[in-house]
Amino acid sequence: MFQNIIKNISRFVTLTPEEEKIYEDLLTLQKFPKKTHLLREGEICQFEGFIKEGCVRTYYLDENGFEVTLLFAVEDWWITDIDSFNNKTPSKIFIETLEDTEIYMLTSETKEELLYKVPKFERAFRMMMQRYVVTLQNRLVNTISQPATDRYLEFIRVYPTIPQRVAQYYIASYLGVSKEFVSTIRKRLANKQK
Repeated sequence: MFQNIIKNISRFVTLTPEEEKIYEDLLTLQKFPKKTHLLREGEICQFEGFIKEGCVRTYYLDENGFEVTLLFAVEDWWITDIDSFNNKTPSKIFIETLEDTEIYMLTSETKEELLYKVPKFERAFRMMMQRYVVTLQNRLVNTISQPATDRYLEFIRVYPTIPQRVAQYYIASYLGVSKEFVSTIRKRLANKQK
């Protein structure tokens, strides 16, 4: 049952069977139907979650009330609002399931207990945080510096399964383009592959 999350952590640290058991005992597997908000703007984020199965997006509402997708998370990805979770501040984002989703959850309390009982998790979470920052940095640079077609190609590289799993308007929201543009670029790329 915990094979995927143990494999994910094992990329960063080697756990003994006893440490794996401590980790497993502190995790809670929760199931959420499609279109469930795990977090809403203004709430305090109470979890860090590892997606066992499903698809989730993080977004915010711009000044005109339009949804702007910040990221997608699928199997083997972690999801949270880092600022809200760590600093207990009201969230500025929403986290919503786009498919029926199963997530292993840690609360602040269970994470602290894990870090106390198995200190090597400090290293694992630090390394995951570094990877996350690199991902965000690359997204920011690409959004500022790349033409829309190149941003779409980078999106496909980072999220190869997403176009088959979510509506085009979510992808358009992520890329900062119209859904018509996404449709056009997808058709153009499909024609090139023929």
